[in-house]
Amino acid sequence: MIVCQCRVVSDSAVDRALADGARTVGAVCRTTGAAQDCGSCIFTVKALVCQHHEREDALLAADGAAS
Repeated sequence: MIVCQCRVVSDSAVDRALADGARTVGAVCRTTGAAQDCGSCIFTVKALVCQHHEREDALLAADGAAS
């Protein structure tokens, strides 16, 4: 799915930025180019970043419970 129409940034690009170490909305935007023009995609980028962190937290919790 295209997240940013202005810079043609996909959700896959956001996922790659997060996998490569971006931890904040700002870092994802700087890495991908999203939200650099009109900014209307910022809420979608934020939602994707939050989903990523929720998945990471769930994995960490599952790993901790298995220990």
